Amino acid sequence: MSLVQSIFSDLHIELGIRFFLDLSVTLAITLGIYYRRYGDKELVVAATLFNVFIFSVLSILSGIEFSVSAGFGLFAILALFTLRSEQISKIEITYFFGAVSIAVIFALKGVSLTTATVTALAVLISVFLLDHPKVLPPVNTLRITLDKIDSHALSDPERMCRDLSERLSVPVLSYQIKTLDFINDLAILNVNY
Repeated sequence: MSLVQSIFSDLHIELGIRFFLDLSVTLAITLGIYYRRYGDKELVVAATLFNVFIFSVLSILSGIEFSVSAGFGLFAILALFTLRSEQISKIEITYFFGAVSIAVIFALKGVSLTTATVTALAVLISVFLLDHPKVLPPVNTLRITLDKIDSHALSDPERMCRDLSERLSVPVLSYQIKTLDFINDLAILNVNY
């Protein structure tokens, strides 16, 4: 068998197709959806490259004897990265995990190319719809500290929302009490507006 034939074997062609589909779906999610909605270049680059790295590792590992415990070990190592990284928002971690998931779906040789493609397209469509601003309009959250605990903060949430709306000059949708300090008469709230 010549070198050219071995490079373009059916296995390598399928791996190339898997990588192309993996990268296409990942870029559609990170660049086409996330970046256009949130404008965070760092997360796009990090999630996309992480996808490529995971795809590469799992493509190699799926071709050899690899135990389930070793797989859990790999994800434990990944969890350590999150402990050492700066805190990221729920939406960022969701997109990041999505990029990793797409890599896993396409990299595992035991998953047919058709199943991987259909699953990845379902993920892509779900991301597009569920994070679309017309489906779920964006809500901003602000942490505020009040130098006086309002007597109705717990007893009358509707009144508290109206008071917060007046103070902040924005329509307050809801709030969450994080801390009530009766000694210093302070309240810390997360306000959704």
